[in-house]
Amino acid sequence: MSQGMCPRVSPLVVPLLLLLSAGELCLGSPSCQEVRTAFQLRQIGPLKWVPDVPGTDEELQVCQHRGPTCCTRKMEESYQVAVRRETLQTIQSYSFELKFLLVGHATSFQDAFQSLLHFAQNHTSSLFESAYRALAREATAPVKELFTDLSLYILGSDDTVEGAVQRFYDNLFPLVYNRLVNPGIGTMRQEYVECLRMTRQDVNPFGSHPKSLVQELSRSFKAGRTLSKALNMGVEVINATEHAAFTRECGRALVRMHYCSHCQGLTLIKPCVGYCLNVMRGCLPGLAELDQPWWDYISNLEELTNAMAGAHDLELALLGIRNQVNDAILYTQLNGPRLTATVDKVCGQPAERVVHPSPETMPPPGSTPAPKPPIEAQLGRLSKKRSSLPLKSSKNDKPRSLKKISRDFVSYMQRYKTFYSALAELLCEGELVRDSSTCWSGEDVVESYTNRVVGNGLQAQKLNPEVKVRGLDPVLTQVKERLQRFNQEMLGKVGGQSDRVGTWEPGSGDASGDCDDEDGCQGSGEGDLKEDNIIAKNGEYLPCILSTGPAAIFKLSGLQGS
Repeated sequence: MSQGMCPRVSPLVVPLLLLLSAGELCLGSPSCQEVRTAFQLRQIGPLKWVPDVPGTDEELQVCQHRGPTCCTRKMEESYQVAVRRETLQTIQSYSFELKFLLVGHATSFQDAFQSLLHFAQNHTSSLFESAYRALAREATAPVKELFTDLSLYILGSDDTVEGAVQRFYDNLFPLVYNRLVNPGIGTMRQEYVECLRMTRQDVNPFGSHPKSLVQELSRSFKAGRTLSKALNMGVEVINATEHAAFTRECGRALVRMHYCSHCQGLTLIKPCVGYCLNVMRGCLPGLAELDQPWWDYISNLEELTNAMAGAHDLELALLGIRNQVNDAILYTQLNGPRLTATVDKVCGQPAERVVHPSPETMPPPGSTPAPKPPIEAQLGRLSKKRSSLPLKSSKNDKPRSLKKISRDFVSYMQRYKTFYSALAELLCEGELVRDSSTCWSGEDVVESYTNRVVGNGLQAQKLNPEVKVRGLDPVLTQVKERLQRFNQEMLGKVGGQSDRVGTWEPGSGDASGDCDDEDGCQGSGEGDLKEDNIIAKNGEYLPCILSTGPAAIFKLSGLQGS
């Protein structure tokens, strides 16, 4: 027989001729080689499950076809496993950048915050080294404990900013009383030290300065703590997205869209755009339901981030601790005689007062002690001493700006407000769907998809012609509810109207320039020692650092215009 001629056909194969054209016989038997290649390259399953030539398999459940098929029941089962895996991987590829942004910003925020805390701790410690050397060594532990507690608060500890600040002043009072107010006491008994520490809030030696510091730090740290929780919440939502469960109906629809064309030997045909959207929206109704709470979440995140860079500036609040502590110590010194009388009534007399003058302060033999300067002179000296304190220890020590980190983060997150509503379109773009004159409709090659294309969300799937949707993934439903509750918490709406003191509210804008009782600028209660006596007339002393703004800070530090 010469090459290219048809072989002699036996009468036994006449029925086969009814199914196969003579042209096909002349060109060679139909083959499933392309299907085998695709099956192997995508690592769908053992190659032995793929037939060499088309046949029939009555057990097929999804890719049923009237003519010969290159698929078997085992292949179909493998396709269902593979298509779920591939779809999840595609979702993860689109959510990777979003997750990277959230995790990366959380890390950058924590790193910058820890660096800022370290800087502010050194900045505060330098106050004692430069202005109160008698306290420098003993004040190290209280200062370190204060900043450690603030760090733990941002990370989500059960402690509060008020608790951290009050403990700091409790521990600072015995040192100030012993070394500055009554340096002649000598070494105090431990019982006496404990009495000073336990009664500090009743004696109120620092006036309203502890309260003022609490309120200034609470505003900023509340926003920082909420931001830290918000970033973790975002990662939790993304993790749930990446591990979304597909229903049986969805799995079958995905196989029909991706692989049933392979059964007919059509390994390169792509699904029609409308067909793909129906399948993906029917498979992902739970993710689409996250659209509104996710939009709200991003909006709140933007407001929160902007608030931290504005009225609730963490950097400004932390750097202001030094001036607040200095004001509190000056207040105690200027009210020393009255404070001593109060302490003697509460804690009794300390150990025998033994004065240990230093060689520099010992008067020459035969000289008379100089009279104590009047209160006005003391005020001028202390105010001058205060205004000479620098705002920053060193420009080179300043940590990376939280404002810049937050600004970059917000600009990127703007792109992802509609992530969940656009996810189906994202999955149907690129190489999944190709614009051409023909496409796959789930059953055959067509010029266009003629069925109705439904929208996003559970309600819209009632009319979905490709996927029957009976409900939502319980895991995604729980995530949606948690995200909605968290959004309400960020807005301060859970449990009724929240206390505005120390609470951030989106859209609240910058802090008011007014300084009233709620800002901690005035003493409260009859037991407060009046701080009017130590307010400098030249305007250098302003308790409400946060409300007066950066310009006032520079004025306080003698750095305005520098």
